[in-house]
Amino acid sequence: MKIAVVGTGYVGLVSGTCFAEMGNDVICIDNNPEKLAKLKNAEVPIYEPGLDILFYRNIAKKRLNFSDDLKTAVLDSEIIFLCLPTPQDEDGSADLKYVHGIAEDIGKILSENPGHDFKIIANKSTVPVGTSRDVTEILNKHNVKNFEVVSNPEFLREGFAVEDFMKPDRIVIGASTQKTMEKMKSLYYPFVQKGGQIIEMNPESSEVTKYAANSYLAMRITFMNELANFCEGVGANVDLVRKGMGSDTRIGKRFLYAGIGYGGSCFPKDVNALIRTSKEKGSEMRLLTMVDKVNKDQKLVLVNKVLKHFNNEISGKTFAIWGLAFKPNTDDMREAPSVVIINELLKHGAKVTAYDPEAMENARFYLQDRVTYAQDQYEAVKNADALLVLTEWNEFNNPDLDLVKESLNEPVIFDGRNVFNRRKTRQMGFTHYSIGKTPIIAGS
Repeated sequence: MKIAVVGTGYVGLVSGTCFAEMGNDVICIDNNPEKLAKLKNAEVPIYEPGLDILFYRNIAKKRLNFSDDLKTAVLDSEIIFLCLPTPQDEDGSADLKYVHGIAEDIGKILSENPGHDFKIIANKSTVPVGTSRDVTEILNKHNVKNFEVVSNPEFLREGFAVEDFMKPDRIVIGASTQKTMEKMKSLYYPFVQKGGQIIEMNPESSEVTKYAANSYLAMRITFMNELANFCEGVGANVDLVRKGMGSDTRIGKRFLYAGIGYGGSCFPKDVNALIRTSKEKGSEMRLLTMVDKVNKDQKLVLVNKVLKHFNNEISGKTFAIWGLAFKPNTDDMREAPSVVIINELLKHGAKVTAYDPEAMENARFYLQDRVTYAQDQYEAVKNADALLVLTEWNEFNNPDLDLVKESLNEPVIFDGRNVFNRRKTRQMGFTHYSIGKTPIIAGS
């Protein structure tokens, strides 16, 4: 099929590349000249494991192309995917200016070319319920005929996005007519041949499904974080509790890991958007309001541990940070707990030396020159007063703790992701603070 993908952000680039890998002709549209130049030069602008191989292969096969010519892409394509940002507005709602703006542009293009073939405009952006209807109304305003707007949300995990797209557990399609549904199912058929399912529904249900899924996962994470704080207070070990819970098939094992709060481009934004929409519709989701509050509080839990350990006197002290991205296997810094934690440490007069395997460049946008950026994890701990682990990258799981202890002014670890072996840190004489576990105090 001939496919246009409008927007080459995280979702758009992964989607376009994977569609091309299945033999489709894909044109990706973006209006950022610098980004477009990099894409045309076969430079992958994001870090996502496995994406580069598919990206290079499909550019070489001429199935994946990049342009700023929206008109040609719209007229030449059968399906036009909208993969546009929907940032959180000041009131917590999703800002739809980019989606509405492109809908206006597509409406003008199609109205000026009334003999066009049937077009499917598929919304992959995470949008509030009713957005498919809004886009339809915009096109109708331009007297466009022979089209349908569908909802086709993405469920990609950063760090596993290529795997999730190529081998999905489900594809959700919200369409109003069987003709369009069959066309969309035909596109996705190769992706579900070896498992997974295509779930058919109306556009409104599809739009709610994306928000519901992310909000529910955010709620599970938040529950475990609150449970972890409780476990510390009563002498329990949250990891053992997690195993006991996760063995119940009604609950399952995933998203039960305690930590320093969720971040990223989806969960915080989607939770707040659903809260806002539910209030507007007169059916406030009070549970999600509390989820959002607890998550914000959780990002400060590690800072509170630091302050307590140092008797609230951290001005002039240096803290080593391992991990800046909101999760491993991505360079995404959006809503990362690390930004909140580092800013709080700086507010108290501390100094920070930070390292992340992939997110250093993006971190500079959020933290600028207020922190020192280390070349590797061991440079970060030199002459630091404590180590804080904020992202569970694999390379942090089994480091040279002898070198870490030798480099630190005091052998103190604040393990925000519970990555270190507590038996080992205890034997080596570290003071080791975790999430949801009784602290290990050196010498006690």
